Amino acid sequence: MPNNKSEKPSEKLAENLADLKSEFVSGIAAAVDVAAVDAVRISALGKKGRISLLMKTLGKMTPEERSVSSPAFNALKDEIAAAVEARRKALEGAALDARLATETVDVTLPVRAERQGHIHPVSQVMDEIIAIFGDMGFSVADGPDIEDDFHNFTALNIPPEHPARQMHDTFYLLEDANGERKVLRTHTSPVQIRHMMNNPPPHRIIAPGRTYRSDSDITHTPMFHQVEGLVIDKATHMGHLKGCLEEFARAFFEVDNLRMRFRPSHFPFTEPSAEVDIGCKRDGGELRIGEGDDWLEILGCGMVHPKVLEHAGIDSSIYQGFAFGVGIDRIAMLKYGIPDLRAFFECDLRWLKHYGFVPSDVPTLAQGLAR
Repeated sequence: MPNNKSEKPSEKLAENLADLKSEFVSGIAAAVDVAAVDAVRISALGKKGRISLLMKTLGKMTPEERSVSSPAFNALKDEIAAAVEARRKALEGAALDARLATETVDVTLPVRAERQGHIHPVSQVMDEIIAIFGDMGFSVADGPDIEDDFHNFTALNIPPEHPARQMHDTFYLLEDANGERKVLRTHTSPVQIRHMMNNPPPHRIIAPGRTYRSDSDITHTPMFHQVEGLVIDKATHMGHLKGCLEEFARAFFEVDNLRMRFRPSHFPFTEPSAEVDIGCKRDGGELRIGEGDDWLEILGCGMVHPKVLEHAGIDSSIYQGFAFGVGIDRIAMLKYGIPDLRAFFECDLRWLKHYGFVPSDVPTLAQGLAR
C-alpha cells in the first residue's frame, strides 16, 4: 500500500474534496426545514464558509496547482449549491402540501358583509342600457379607443376647422412614420362608421364605451363613457327615432308618464338634429325626474347625414336612418343622485359601497333595472 508521502497531490486533493462534499450533502439531506438548509449553505458557501475559504487559497497557488484546484473547487461549489436549491424546493413543496391539507375553505358559506363586492354604477348603467335596447332588437358593437382622423372626424362630416378637432378639446398622439396623428376617440361614433363599412345594411346597433376629451370639472372628466345608437334601413324616419328614445327614457328612469321634448339643434353628422329634454322638478337643491315644469337635457340625436352614409359606403338615395348619443356617466348621476362626476374615477371603496350594486342583481326589464 502506498503511504501518504508517495501519494500524488492531485489524488489527495480529490480525496479531501470528496470527504467535504459527502459531509455537506449529508447535512443537506438531513435538513428538516428551510432554515436548516440555509445553515448548511452558509457553512459551505457563506462569506466564511469552508468552500469559500478554499476558493481564497487559489491566489497563493502556483499556476500548475491552480490549474488542478480551481476546476475542482468550482465543481464542488456548483454541486453543493444545486443540492441546496433542490432540497429547499422539496421542503417548500412539502410545507405547502401540508398547509393545503390542513387549511380548507367552505365555499358554501355566505360572503362576509364587509367583504361583499359591488358593481360600479357605470357598469350597472351600461347593463341597464343594453337590457333596454336589447329588448328593442339592438345588438352591441365595439371598436378601438385609439382612432384615426377619418373614422373620428372626416367620416362623420366634421370639417377641418371644427372646434372639436382643436388640441384644447382632443387628445392627439405623436405623429407616426407617415406624419399622421391618431387621437383618443372623442365619441363612440367611429364604431358606427366601422360597423357600416364592414357590414351590409340594415343596421341596428348601440356602441357603449370609453371616450376622451380634454376637459375636467364637476360635470366633465378627461375620460368618460358614452353609448351611441344607430338604425339604418330603407324606411326609418324621425318618428321612429322619437318613439325609440321615449321608450328608452321611460324604461331607464322608470317613470311611465315621463315628459319629453325634442329641441332643434345642430350636429355635423345628423340632419335634422335635436336635443332631448325630460321633465323634472328642482326644489331645495333636490332634482326629481318626471315631476314639475322644468326641463333637463339628457342626449342628442338626429337623422344620419347623407354624407356620413356615403363615407361609410352606403347609398344615401336608398337608405336612411337615425343616430343618438347618451352620456352614461351623466344619466347615472341623474338616476342615482350622484353629485360629482369626478367621484366615479377616484377608486374610493366607501363611495362604491354607498352607490354600488350587488353583483347577483342583474338588470332585466322583467325583474327591474336597478334592484
